[in-house]
Amino acid sequence: MSALFEQAKNIVGGDRRDDYGPLRESFERIAMVWSGILKAHVTTEQVALCMIGVKIVREANKHKDDNVVDLYGYTLCYERLTGQPYTP
Repeated sequence: MSALFEQAKNIVGGDRRDDYGPLRESFERIAMVWSGILKAHVTTEQVALCMIGVKIVREANKHKDDNVVDLYGYTLCYERLTGQPYTP
């Protein structure tokens, strides 16, 4: 397993939860805000997928370890929210 993936697992399971609260609650709040802005219903799963998309675009522009860590992290979030592995 890569060091960047291990870093993502540690962040998702520790630091971010401490900073932003439980995963589902945090993503539900984000979904509510995005739903209001977009005037369309946004799900927690869609939040995770959109954040994955942001990280892919950034990484395609220029490699940074932080992009990869975040990409792994949001993929882990998606898996936790859906209970199934992410398959693009």
